[in-house]
Amino acid sequence: MKIGVLALQGAVKEHCQALAALGIESLQVKYREELDQIAGLIIPGGESTTVGKLLVRNQMMEPLRELGRQGFPIFGTCTGMILLAKDLDGIKQPGIALMEMTVVRNAFGRQIASFEAELDISEIGEEPYKAIFIRAPYVTSVGAGVQVLSELDDKILLVREGNLLAAAFHPELTADYRIHQYFVDICRQQRRLSA
Repeated sequence: MKIGVLALQGAVKEHCQALAALGIESLQVKYREELDQIAGLIIPGGESTTVGKLLVRNQMMEPLRELGRQGFPIFGTCTGMILLAKDLDGIKQPGIALMEMTVVRNAFGRQIASFEAELDISEIGEEPYKAIFIRAPYVTSVGAGVQVLSELDDKILLVREGNLLAAAFHPELTADYRIHQYFVDICRQQRRLSA
């Protein structure tokens, strides 16, 4: 099984390294033709307006949206969470817009306000998960089909809606690969369902 990492901007190499640590082959995805070669896609952090425009320019936005509707696993981290949200708290920008949630961009402040926090995420185990936040968004509300996996101070930080997973933080910047493993498991489960 091969998992793609959208390679338009952001911490692409770090996500590939996390997948390699789990024994999973990765593909750096830049073009829509490459979507046929992967079992799931990670959208890394970056600048959401820029990545959205590049997805449109590379004619990937619509194919990704359609794949997501059909059950193709997509994991958005930071920028990826913003791109997956159907509502951006009043802001209009290009997005995949698949998840029933409202997201606030740069919700914790500028880069200088980056921080780490220990999160309880029962889906990946009892041990707290040390999350790294850099110009992070968070979710303010979710639809009925969205499962909240973790929150901090009433701010929703990790969500799942079926084949879609979104994190406000950067799991690729830690040596704790449990969230990547959780996404790999989603990809495997989806492959079994579509086999």
